[in-house]
Amino acid sequence: MWRRCFSSGTSNFKSGPITRLNGQKWDALVIGGGHNGLTAAAYLARAGLSVAVLERRHVIGGAAVTEELISGFKFSRCSYLQSLLRPSIIKELELGRHGLKMLKRSPSSFTPCLDGRYLLLGPDKELNYSEISKFSKRDADAYSGYEDQLEKFCKLMDPLIDSPPPELLKYTSSFTDGFKDKIHKSVFWARFLRQGLSLGQKDIVEFMDLLLSPASKVLNNWFESDVLKATLATDAVIGSTASVHTPGSGYVLLHHVMGETDGERGIWSYVEGGMGSVSLAIGNAAKEAGASIITNAEVKQLLVDDSGRANGILLADGTSVRSSIVLSNATPHRTFKELTPNQVLPDDFIRAISYSDYSSATTKINVAVDKLPQFKCCKLGYPAAGPQHMGTIHIGSESMEEIHSACHDSAGNGLPSRRPVIEMTIPSVLDKTISPPGKHVINLFIQYTPYKPSDGSWADSAYRESFAKRCFRLIDEYAPNFSSSVIDYDMLTPPDLEREIGLTGGNIFHGAMGLDSLFLMRPVKGWSNYRTPVPGLYLCGSGAHPGGGVMGAPGRNAALAAIQDMNKV
Repeated sequence: MWRRCFSSGTSNFKSGPITRLNGQKWDALVIGGGHNGLTAAAYLARAGLSVAVLERRHVIGGAAVTEELISGFKFSRCSYLQSLLRPSIIKELELGRHGLKMLKRSPSSFTPCLDGRYLLLGPDKELNYSEISKFSKRDADAYSGYEDQLEKFCKLMDPLIDSPPPELLKYTSSFTDGFKDKIHKSVFWARFLRQGLSLGQKDIVEFMDLLLSPASKVLNNWFESDVLKATLATDAVIGSTASVHTPGSGYVLLHHVMGETDGERGIWSYVEGGMGSVSLAIGNAAKEAGASIITNAEVKQLLVDDSGRANGILLADGTSVRSSIVLSNATPHRTFKELTPNQVLPDDFIRAISYSDYSSATTKINVAVDKLPQFKCCKLGYPAAGPQHMGTIHIGSESMEEIHSACHDSAGNGLPSRRPVIEMTIPSVLDKTISPPGKHVINLFIQYTPYKPSDGSWADSAYRESFAKRCFRLIDEYAPNFSSSVIDYDMLTPPDLEREIGLTGGNIFHGAMGLDSLFLMRPVKGWSNYRTPVPGLYLCGSGAHPGGGVMGAPGRNAALAAIQDMNKV
């Protein structure tokens, strides 16, 4: 396939290791130009620090990137929807002024059924009631209560997301600093306890049930119709290896509804120009504040001085760059197992990182088509794009058992799902900048695909093509002739995501989002506040609290922690 980079806006950034890097000592270096690394750089630069971001690839953005993979078609190559980016970051960095334009989707969800029915959902409460009533009047009555409860729980989570976990500091310069830190942590817990108590006992129990339960239990307690439960359940398993019956999958469901667009809770949007526009806007904010952003600059190793403190990095071309602190936007595994000298890390820390869960069952297929898919269940009379094309289209998700069966193929037998769970989005129906007139960009987010299939290899082009065609044929069942509309496609399996984007194991969250890997346990217990066993080294990517998705919170929180430490020096 012929590919070339979509580089709109990237001319603002410098390509390749620059000679002057070698002679300058920076206040801060950021390893990786993903959206979290760029966010960290923006806050560090705004605090008056000299900052350089070093990105291995030719384009910034990490997993939030736009690339022209097929001539004329610009794809959000990995992440493909925006909602989780923290409102505080959008406001503080003035991302609207720096080019961020979000395109709201309404309806936001479409689930076609093979029996000729379909379900549309979105921000319109009257539409939701009417659509759900086609399957269950009882469910239609219950749905607003379900949404209200999730919104209440999201508000409880907001302060946790926008602040570091209350981890006690490992390094304190004085008794006074240590005492102040303990007081600060006590205030944090007291505030959170007050918020929790304000919910009341019934809601607290419901909240704990959501966190600990399988998504199937949560949804079965609310609803009776298979198609509604399955549509909602996809949020609980997206990007994970879990089934809807896996305990704790209820939290992942909450994680994916806690975002917002322009103040509207739970609303997911496309971004004009693709998800790379998010990274470009953050990068422009960082550059305006004085940060340098350098592409084609692969970091080989963290440099550590004789005292055990991080004091720079070594690039793959042999260039050494010195700095007072280093922030890593790489995964915890890459940061500590590949970039950091082993002798400077405690054995128990290395052991915990080594046994962290980076498994993935995710494949992304980016498709260029010459016409919109026409769903046989949906005769709405629209000659072009209709409401069924606006939001996320759920293919192969008519029941939770269907999702579980797809998971079992992968987790139980090591096989790509026979009937994969597919989330299809068509951003070009709202964004006219990413495809030629009359043609469209389609994103397929697919589960479940093991990292190492037991019946073949992703390195085998015939094996890859066979799976892609399996996905296209499944879509054909709902939208006949979809396969014949495909001009070309790009496919990223878990090993591809690891190699191309740097996601260990292909895990899009930089590590599993189970309850044993969140909050005070992320990336490992004892090291949740972005600081690491190497003084001067901070973790600012999705492997840190609060986790994955295009949130920016790890980058912001890590930068603020680093600034706090530097102000004490």
